Amino acid sequence: MNQPAIADLLHPVTWPEGFKAAASFTFDVDAESCTIAHDPTSTRRMSLMTHQSYGPKVAVPRLLQILERQDIRATFFIPGFTAESYPDVVRAIVDGGHEVAHHGYLHEPMQGIDAATEARYLDRGLEALAKVAGIRPVGYRAPWWELNWHSPGLLADRGFLYDSSLLDGDAPYRMAVAADDPRDIVEIPVDWALDDWEQYAFYPGVTGSGVIESPAKVLEMWTLEAEAHHSQGSCFVLTNHPFISGRPSKAVALEQLIERVKGMEGMWVTTMEDIALHTKATIDAIHTHGRIEVPTYPGAGARLEPATVREGVLK
Repeated sequence: MNQPAIADLLHPVTWPEGFKAAASFTFDVDAESCTIAHDPTSTRRMSLMTHQSYGPKVAVPRLLQILERQDIRATFFIPGFTAESYPDVVRAIVDGGHEVAHHGYLHEPMQGIDAATEARYLDRGLEALAKVAGIRPVGYRAPWWELNWHSPGLLADRGFLYDSSLLDGDAPYRMAVAADDPRDIVEIPVDWALDDWEQYAFYPGVTGSGVIESPAKVLEMWTLEAEAHHSQGSCFVLTNHPFISGRPSKAVALEQLIERVKGMEGMWVTTMEDIALHTKATIDAIHTHGRIEVPTYPGAGARLEPATVREGVLK
């Protein structure tokens, strides 16, 4: 890029010595769970189920080979049901040195659910990952990136280090779990422009417009995004779904992207856990999020509780 990007001034970050920016390649191993959660009757559709099972059965082994060839570690967000259904795949991910993180149990719809229900989803997912792979994940990504206001507190209660579901930054930051709670967790923001779903996902009657983009176009777009993050010293986080980006030409383009990102001078390509640990240890500002209350609508107006930043303790 000829013109350097302007950094996210709200979330200043410094990286380990020798690095000027960070990048993490992440994979949401939804498999059948996301379609079942959307419509339980989808299990009757044999072809749809095979479309989803392609992810763990064919794509994840392919992606693991790519990651090994490129000598990088990635983060895999795995629903508990996927782990129970494909335990050998999860164990192969762990054996490959990659991070496994939490992604719900059945990729449940999160919008508007109460805290008790969400807690059950979290605990069931934790139990599945512990049973299958003997791990206790430190990272969480909400299904459909749909975090609730009570979610951070539930994550802190269970010892999570970080979340990756919000969209309000270019760099990781520490966020208070609630305005009146002294605890905090790390947030590593995401971006719909860096999600393969918007580029490639299509299944008749389920998702997508029917327009499946060329991997060449997607490679160009994601390269521009990576270059901008590198230029401004921020954090490039790519979200892929194996049943989408694990298909042949898309996987080839993804490996080309990995090579380009690795080749950027001073780019730290690592797991989300590593990025979160570094953030917790080097950033003392703790953010809350502005919250808008609309008592009745229309006609009664609205009230904004502004976001704040306070000083915390390095961990």
